[in-house]
Amino acid sequence: MKIRKELWFGFIIMGLIVLPVVFFTPWTNLTNGSLGLLMLGLVVVAIMLGFPTAFTLMGMGVAFSWFFYRSVNPDLAVRQVLDLMVQRAYGVMSNDVLIAVPLFVFMGYLVERAALIEKLFKSLHLSMARVPGSLAVATIVTCAIFATATGIVGAVVTLMGLLAMPAMLRAGYNTKIAAGAITAGGCLGILIPPSVLLIVYGATAGVSVVQLYAGAFFPGIMLAGLYVG
Repeated sequence: MKIRKELWFGFIIMGLIVLPVVFFTPWTNLTNGSLGLLMLGLVVVAIMLGFPTAFTLMGMGVAFSWFFYRSVNPDLAVRQVLDLMVQRAYGVMSNDVLIAVPLFVFMGYLVERAALIEKLFKSLHLSMARVPGSLAVATIVTCAIFATATGIVGAVVTLMGLLAMPAMLRAGYNTKIAAGAITAGGCLGILIPPSVLLIVYGATAGVSVVQLYAGAFFPGIMLAGLYVG
């Protein structure tokens, strides 16, 4: 069976991570530092094997925290890890600020399914036909507008990659310029309000989301203008 180069690369990276961990971990006398390095290696390997990142981090964190506390007191491990996990999960579920996250994602889904972004991109391209680099300018402006509807990066980059990338390549744009315009414009989604990342950061750090939006609005618009320039 012939293995693709991508798989060979992944197996080599995992081997470079697993072998040092196996050989250099003091299995007879595991300290907290050794367990931390072991957890880090297992997290990287699990993610590269395709396990969901969220469940990998949660599972590894809970399991190794329980091992840490169990070495001191088994009862303490249950109270400090399992009970704390339940309390933290309930605290996140009862956070009113985080309710906005699925709603913003749903709004972006509606905008994408309605094909509004495709129509907006074509309209901007036609209106800026006489501007040098009109396709790249239309891409960045569309990304900035789409960022205000979704607040996430992945959807913007994916959709604009399907819409703008083939059009720019057909028009003779340099591949680096085309890819740079899409990725740079797509990253505005985490900065221009409403941003899902700012909501999560505000809820985690205990900072006002409104103040974060006010502080991020001008830099986001300024970056979009600099990209266009």
